[in-house]
Amino acid sequence: MTSPSRPRNGSSRPSSEKSARTPKRVAGMAAGTPSDIPKKTVYRLSLYLRCLGLMVANRESIVSSAALASVAGVQPAQLRRDLAACGPLGKRGTGYEVVLLRNRLEEILRRASLQAVILVGAGNLGQALLSYKGFAREGFEIVAAFDQRPPKTRAGKIPVQTMSRMLPVITKGGIRMAILCVPGAAAQRVADQLVEAGIHAILNFSPTVLHLPETVAVNHVNLAIELENLSYFAR
Repeated sequence: MTSPSRPRNGSSRPSSEKSARTPKRVAGMAAGTPSDIPKKTVYRLSLYLRCLGLMVANRESIVSSAALASVAGVQPAQLRRDLAACGPLGKRGTGYEVVLLRNRLEEILRRASLQAVILVGAGNLGQALLSYKGFAREGFEIVAAFDQRPPKTRAGKIPVQTMSRMLPVITKGGIRMAILCVPGAAAQRVADQLVEAGIHAILNFSPTVLHLPETVAVNHVNLAIELENLSYFAR
């Protein structure tokens, strides 16, 4: 396992004024974080967070629900409902403090700490993901990678281990998230192993719909389906 990452920003300013904080790596839910926010709402919160990040960079201090909704491409009423699920965040008639709202969404989405993730399947796509350096900026860290036949060459800084090492690494590190890039024929079997080992959320790049307990969050990313949908509009 790798050691916790170093702080991204050594500033001593109060947390509400920081434009960037560097998190330690964690596996569990942050204290005071709502645990029953709907999945679609969580997706939109991530969208709002990125919009707020741009506003912080532009030194904007206050934003109305209408203005933030416009930038995010949603209806103001929808935005207000989404933020209401996070607790009191603004004042009627005065809008939201940009930095404070950004900080609160980071806390809810666990962006205040680097979240440990494992990757399973080190083929071409898996190797590309291991080489990608943008995960840390978004609050994630791939801490281990596994494959049935580990490649001889290393992509990025993470060595690819054999599948027999997966269970002890997940258990020892308290890992809760995994990226699945194995062939479709093996996806369900490997996903079952991940859940049994303690994984609670899977980003599935395999061309297979996984059937897992409702307590496990799964996001399917099928590039062929995405291209097929785009091709309809391209015509």
